[in-house]
Amino acid sequence: MDEWAVYLSGEIHTDWREKIETGIRAAGLPVTLSAPVTDHGASDDCGVEILGGEDKAFWKDHKGAKLNAIRTRTLIEQADVVVVRFGEKYRQWNAAFDAGYAAALAKPLIVMHPPEHTHALKEVDGAALAVAETPEQVVAILRYVVRGELSDGARRAAED
Repeated sequence: MDEWAVYLSGEIHTDWREKIETGIRAAGLPVTLSAPVTDHGASDDCGVEILGGEDKAFWKDHKGAKLNAIRTRTLIEQADVVVVRFGEKYRQWNAAFDAGYAAALAKPLIVMHPPEHTHALKEVDGAALAVAETPEQVVAILRYVVRGELSDGARRAAED
């Protein structure tokens, strides 16, 4: 495979995507990244901005969710690997849905979350091929699966 397509789903409030992108570029990996719309306001308001206002929040959210699903479903279907990040602060129901969708499509799934979420995410973790805690671990996984290489840091950690 010349170029790997990796979809980065989940939490939008921290810089984890940028850390993965920086690590991929530094490693020179042939990886193209994609993601959902990470502008929270645009994601919430896209339906009513494009298709017209709604009196009830349910219908506003319904329109927005459907438009966002066009992007999300398309990019997950095109991905070679899906990474789903569950953050510390917010419940990311959409991330859980994306993980389930990727699993249903038999996409290789990497889940990333802090250790305190292990119990709550046991079913999601069970569907994943790898469970990481940091963006650096995700980059090391991608380096290994794309090139078959362990970084010096990953090699030392494995030997300990």
